This record gives sequence, structure tokens and C-alpha cells, in this order.
Amino acid sequence: MKACFVKIILIWVAVITFAAPAYSKSKQQYYQLTVYQYATAAQETVLNDYLEHALLPALHTMGYSNIGVFKSLANDTSVIKKIYVFMTIRSIDEMVNIKEKLKKDSSYHKAGATYINAVYTDPSFTRMEVMILKAFSKAPQMQLPDLKAPKAERIYELRSYESASEKIFANKVQMFNEGGETVIFKRINANAVFYSEVVAGSHMPNLVYMTCYENKADRDAHWKTFSSDPEWKTLSAKPEYQHNVAHIDIDFVRPMDYSDF
Repeated sequence: MKACFVKIILIWVAVITFAAPAYSKSKQQYYQLTVYQYATAAQETVLNDYLEHALLPALHTMGYSNIGVFKSLANDTSVIKKIYVFMTIRSIDEMVNIKEKLKKDSSYHKAGATYINAVYTDPSFTRMEVMILKAFSKAPQMQLPDLKAPKAERIYELRSYESASEKIFANKVQMFNEGGETVIFKRINANAVFYSEVVAGSHMPNLVYMTCYENKADRDAHWKTFSSDPEWKTLSAKPEYQHNVAHIDIDFVRPMDYSDF
């Protein structure tokens, strides 16, 4: 009897051990998306120097990888200019831990001195927003883009969809997940980096997702394919999915040379 019991336990341990990696791989990630707003070329220089030589090296040392840094293409003409920093985090508590580690990192402080020690009369940016995102259940992990073009040619499309109520927002998220909107994007090779629900941010309730392309012409061709796709036409025409988006923000961005992807 004892030998039989031990055998059963060993079988269960083997099953759990074998299954654990699959569960871990499918677990929904959290993301942190930081938006730096600035107005001058001098601020842009300070921000890029800080991100390239201070923040990213410090995060890499902590074990974080696949950190994306993007510049809005609208910066050339916009009064309010933007730089985005995207990274995965294992938990919301980790945000606090990162800040505490940065406080104790002498190399980080030395490399980022201009940004860190900016005075109020000469700020490094005009505003900083941090959004906490949770990956969709049907797209639980970020995906590195499969692009061949140089970074200077690539187009990343960052979209935010706001809804009129939390209930309506849940319907739009369901449209992406159970409805199969993410599946359509995957089938047409839209190179989706991530899909996410905004857990905390300044525009809620909303979702944020990012797709990417070799260049602008490639982007336009993919969206033409998407908009004319029979499955998308059927999905978007369903009565239960009508009027579930109240406002859309679209920003075309390009990765910086020092961005991880």
C-alpha cells in the first residue's frame, strides 16, 4: 500500500512538473508603457541620452529585456512631442522594486545625471504618464516583431480604444479575444507586439495594442487586407459588437536605434 501511494505521488509530481512550463508560458503578462511628452530639441536630446545610456542599461542589468523605445512620427509637426518606453513586468509590485533599485544604482545616476538633476527652470520633459497594462487572455505574451527592414524604415502602430462604459469596454475586449479579432490580425501577419487592457492610466476604460510593419506602404497594404477580410466584416457587423468604441487614438511610431526591437 505504501509503495503504491509513493508511486501515485511521483506520477503527480511528474505531471505537474511537465505541465508547469506550458502554464507559465500562457500566463498573462503585465506591461508598463511610459509616455514622455516634451517640446524642445534640447529636451529630446536629454531624454534620448538618459534612456539610451542610463535607464535601458540599468534595466538590462536587472534582467529585463525586449524593451521598446519609440518616437512618434508626428513629432516633426506636433507641439506636444512624444517618446514611448514599453517593457514587460512580472507584477505590479515590481514597478516599486524597479524604482528602489534605480535609487541605489550609482552607474545609473552617473549616466543619467543631466536628466535626473534637471532644475525646474529647465525640465527634461513637460509631462510623464505611466500606464499599467494587462495582456489579453488570447494574446498573453508580447511577441517580438518578425521584421527585416532597418529600424529607421519600420512603422509601429499604437492604438488606444476607449469605450463609453466599463460594461461596453468588456464587450470590446471580448470581441478581440473570444470574437477572434486577434486571430484575424495574426492570419494577415500584422506583427502584433501586444494586446492589452489598461489597468491604470489617464484614459479609461480603454485597451491599447501595437502592430508593426516593414514600412508605411506595408502597413497600408495590411490594413487594406484587414478591412476587406470576410471574417472581419462578419465579426464587425454582429449586433452584439456595435458601438463598443467611443474614441480611438492612433499614433505611428518608429523604434529608436537603441531600442531592443
